[in-house]
Amino acid sequence: MGAFAHIGMARKPANGDTQPTSYGDAVQQLEQLVTGLESGQMPLEELLTQYQRGTELLRYCRDRLQAIEDQVKVLDDAGALKPWALE
Repeated sequence: MGAFAHIGMARKPANGDTQPTSYGDAVQQLEQLVTGLESGQMPLEELLTQYQRGTELLRYCRDRLQAIEDQVKVLDDAGALKPWALE
């Protein structure tokens, strides 16, 4: 398996929810979770469950962003590929 083989593999989070299908899906789910958490209408048990789901979604987003960043390359002045770095 290559270095990025894990990217397409779906993991099943501990609370039974499935992994998002894309980065955009994860962000949308996070936005919905935040809205629900901010409403102040959730029972404590549900609040904890949703918080845990949010941390799983955040981890997924960070992993996806890191994988994309690892793949992005730029040409230096000599025309050689080098890793992209935020300047």
